[in-house]
Amino acid sequence: MEEPVIEPPGLPPAQGEEEHLSLALANSAIALPGGHTLDLLGTPAQANQWLAQRDLAPADAGMREMCATQLRSLREQIRSLFASHTAGLPALPAAVTAINDAMTRVPTAPLLQWDATTGPYRTTPHPTTAIVDHALATLAADAADLLTSPDTQRLTACGSTPCNRYLLRHGRRHWCSTRCGDRARAARAYARRTNPA
Repeated sequence: MEEPVIEPPGLPPAQGEEEHLSLALANSAIALPGGHTLDLLGTPAQANQWLAQRDLAPADAGMREMCATQLRSLREQIRSLFASHTAGLPALPAAVTAINDAMTRVPTAPLLQWDATTGPYRTTPHPTTAIVDHALATLAADAADLLTSPDTQRLTACGSTPCNRYLLRHGRRHWCSTRCGDRARAARAYARRTNPA
């Protein structure tokens, strides 16, 4: 059974997370050595903090469990799409539908508003209850952009066990962090010492 880890292990962002928020979302559930896991969206407060750090929600949005659950659900659908892509398999229809639903959940056109003082004007509403919908739409659109851009050819899973993060490969690097690269090299060296051919 996996034990949840409370404190982040200080992993740096994987290659591509700064350009693609959907990659950062996919990597917000981290498998660690020893059967430990780290969920950066484990509580509503953590989910709110994660969104606020990426300018997708105000720090005081007051996220509820239902909102955090929606964010974790979108994360799993994006991870499913990334896994299908990196394995060269067809995507699960439910994952594609989830991305499309998230992108179309919020209005894309500024709506007509009418104020007694200023009269008619157009604006995109961002009521507190819709903050998560806007964040989900942004993250889903980023995932769709990543999967349909030239960057998709560089999308890969970290090559170090048990890591489950994704990255955009640069050159021959197949690890999300120096820590994972060191762990993979140490495992190969150990295998060579214990199984000489």
